[in-house]
Amino acid sequence: MQEGYIAPMASLIFLTHPEVVIDPNQPVPEWPLNAIGSARMERFTEQLADRDVSAIYASTERKAMDGAAIVAERLGLSYATDPDLGENDRSATGYIAPPEFWDVVREFFSNPHKSIRGWERAIDSQARIVNAISRILREDETSGDIVVVSHGGVARLLTAHLQQVEIGQESRPSHPGGGCFIRIDRDSFALTQDWRNIEDGFAD
Repeated sequence: MQEGYIAPMASLIFLTHPEVVIDPNQPVPEWPLNAIGSARMERFTEQLADRDVSAIYASTERKAMDGAAIVAERLGLSYATDPDLGENDRSATGYIAPPEFWDVVREFFSNPHKSIRGWERAIDSQARIVNAISRILREDETSGDIVVVSHGGVARLLTAHLQQVEIGQESRPSHPGGGCFIRIDRDSFALTQDWRNIEDGFAD
């Protein structure tokens, strides 16, 4: 190792799952990744193979576990699940078809202290995801990068916390199918890379 070499800081890579099989006859948490989503995850794992990934976490929703399993298999690791990494609880309504769904989502982010149609409040979802990530950073005993496969809604809420802005004012994933990621410094819990599509790779 060269004198003066500084090892890259370890990150938590927070990933929103990519495209899923939309099945109104199944509970949303049971939806799997579809072929496009799986293929995108496979491509992303090729980029992760060049990094020192030491731990993988996912929510207990099928689509997140599908993504984590693809990463784990490629890297020769196992993955752990945590229900607190799940999406905001929408069980009060179940599946809502677009464009109505997006109208409800906008209302959800615009009124974070209010339960929209019985959904978990945005402020409560934010506290849950922030606490979950804080706990992982505090308790994970590995030293490399951590990959967390989670969901788009709570991703925005986490970003609002990291950017210290009001819910709804945060930067957000841009790909309509999901499959976007941020990086968080493991030591400081600070945002070090804003949202990028998984096809774009890492900024460094």
